Amino acid sequence: MLVCLINERCESRPLISIKPTMSDVDNGSPVDEVCLLDMDACYETFDKDGDGQLNFDEFRLICKALFRNDKGHIYPLPEDRARHVFQIFDKNDDGFIDKEEFTFCWNHWIKVIVRPVSAFLVVDVQNDFISGTLNISKCNAQQDGSELAISGSWQLSPPRLAPLTPQTTLAVRVVEPINRLLESVPFECVFYSLDWHPPDHVSFIDNVHMRELHVSSPVSADKAQAYDTVVFAGPPPMKQRLWPRHCVQDSWGAELHRDLKVLDGAVKVYKGTNSEVDSYSVFWDNKKLTDTNLSMQLRARGVTDIYICGLAYDVCVGATIADALAIGYRAVLVDDASRGVDLADIEKTKATILNNHGVIVDSDQVLAMVEGRDRRPELGYKLAMELKHAMEDQE
Repeated sequence: MLVCLINERCESRPLISIKPTMSDVDNGSPVDEVCLLDMDACYETFDKDGDGQLNFDEFRLICKALFRNDKGHIYPLPEDRARHVFQIFDKNDDGFIDKEEFTFCWNHWIKVIVRPVSAFLVVDVQNDFISGTLNISKCNAQQDGSELAISGSWQLSPPRLAPLTPQTTLAVRVVEPINRLLESVPFECVFYSLDWHPPDHVSFIDNVHMRELHVSSPVSADKAQAYDTVVFAGPPPMKQRLWPRHCVQDSWGAELHRDLKVLDGAVKVYKGTNSEVDSYSVFWDNKKLTDTNLSMQLRARGVTDIYICGLAYDVCVGATIADALAIGYRAVLVDDASRGVDLADIEKTKATILNNHGVIVDSDQVLAMVEGRDRRPELGYKLAMELKHAMEDQE
């Protein structure tokens, strides 16, 4: 859960205004978006009947003003979701949002939407996943980087770079958009995660004989191959996918790729350090026994939004964004800066993100979102649900 959505760091950040393009709000009468930068002005502007409170129709006008981009495109918030959000802020359940209730709505919802505090998490862009023992481009999905996602349609696109060798294609296609984001987007903080396995790690296929398998294991140790799933005896029994040896601590394969830009002041998060349990997510190991320091670092910086990308889309990236959403963050996956292992699993990852009110975008959409000029209703709804849960926990 997000314990504090607005902190001193947020208060010191300027609100970002965008061009007044609300011609469709309130019967075609334009409304300057400056009203979203001041609480009293916002309340008075959308209290159309002047009765000192906001009804549902007036609240929906606020949603139209909020959920749009800087080109004037309005992102629709379905009526059932808009009503759900309205009911969260209508604390006394009288069918209206009064000034006191709106003050809470403004401080904990509108201000976060207009000026989010954004972190960038680059997941496991390491040598072994690019050109080493677990080269992603050689897995089932065969994502060598020539396929480029386009605004959620994930269709093929003509190459934007000169022809590349198989050894360099994946590196360039993944690292290029990541570096571009690092250079151009004012993230509040940047994190790099690294798989950091001891030599006897449970996930390595060549270590499968080191531990007893459970009778329910679908494959024996003698017949197990890379990418098979076995069940170790434990206790308790533990399902484990087997991988080629990769990202061994202090090895070349565990290093971040040489072309990846590493910012001064960025934080490196090491995972998978326990021999007995794998760790796909950058937040937790797979058994949820031990967490990393990522949550603590995000809380300390008052982060509201996390942009996630890297390798592999359907494994560590997917597990990380699933945990981010479960914890309560507004989470965004950068599609063209990620590559995966299995196409079917990549589609499952996308479905999980969208079903949990996350967003999938391309790298060229990130800057406007971080600056508060492109505001998505999925993330607004996600924030409202987290506020509801926080209020329920306090009761």
